[in-house]
Amino acid sequence: MEHIRFVGLDIHKERISIAVAESGRGGSVEYLGEIANDPDAITKLCDRLGRSGKPLAFCYEAGPCGYGVHRQLTSLGHRCDVVAPSLIPRKPGDRVKTNRRDATMLARLNRAGELTPVWVPDTDHEAMRDLIRLRSVVRQVVTRARQHLQGFLLRHGRKHQRGTAWRMAYRRWLSTLAFEHPAQQIAFQNYVDAVMDAERRLQQVEEQILSLLPEWNQRPVVDALQAMRGIALINAVVLVAEVGDFTRFSNPRQLMAYFGLVPGEQSSGETVWRGGITKTGNAHARRALVEGAWAYRMRARIGRHKVDRIEALPKVVRDIGWKAQVRLCTRYRRLSARGKNANVVVAAIAREMVGFIWSIACTVQSAPKAA
Repeated sequence: MEHIRFVGLDIHKERISIAVAESGRGGSVEYLGEIANDPDAITKLCDRLGRSGKPLAFCYEAGPCGYGVHRQLTSLGHRCDVVAPSLIPRKPGDRVKTNRRDATMLARLNRAGELTPVWVPDTDHEAMRDLIRLRSVVRQVVTRARQHLQGFLLRHGRKHQRGTAWRMAYRRWLSTLAFEHPAQQIAFQNYVDAVMDAERRLQQVEEQILSLLPEWNQRPVVDALQAMRGIALINAVVLVAEVGDFTRFSNPRQLMAYFGLVPGEQSSGETVWRGGITKTGNAHARRALVEGAWAYRMRARIGRHKVDRIEALPKVVRDIGWKAQVRLCTRYRRLSARGKNANVVVAAIAREMVGFIWSIACTVQSAPKAA
């Protein structure tokens, strides 16, 4: 049996706490202290731990420090797992948390095989994910700026009587508003400018996404996912950027759980209780799915804007997209007819969408690459 040294790293902005667990059920677990969170210090640590000639297996929690340590350790030839913090086993009665305890716990659980590693993207994929998450942040800024303006108008009794907010008619109505006091006019104009600036910034970010998309190696998957109703270009990029390799999920149920779209459950003995969705997965992708699920409240059809987008896709992908439309549109109507709350219906549709999305993505990512 190969002897492996399991190294737990508790990584922070400036320092890294290290603990080592020797292989074997009765192997010792030793806390080695702290080093600087610096590439040179990490290299020296690997040299020191590797003098015995035994293989090293590192692990640390996914967090704000990113994947730099993982990439450095793997480039040095060592195994390194980035583990999901929410899936680390913890003792309910343990009320003491320190860097030393965290590093020791990681080393011990890594030796026992009780940790769940996350998928680590390559640098190009991580860069596209960063751009997609920037768009999410800017979109929230747009929403907040609009709410501030509408709150100001509501306080002063200015109401748009007809039409939908933020359409062209609404914007023309905003340009006609005037306030008696100069301070209020200044405040109003600044609220309007904040909305316009945020919308302009959002448009610029989306243009950057579109300009970089042709160079991305996941472009075929992005194109294929647009065969699904409710999944346009931006939402397709969001899903692919957040999930990455769809084939790492052996079945669509695992992907549904990853998105946090499965029902929560607390059952004991003869008592069975199931509640709302867990929401423990990837929030960015879940939001994109829920937005797309609203499209299935209409009858199944391929709209004019979809025809040009999907005609170049393989027939197997188009067939999956149409099968999804027929099933999900019918299911939406049936659930609504039973009196289900609209949000519950949309969550159920979003969950079933994941099965078809998984099928399309695996079809494309499993296909042999052209020479």
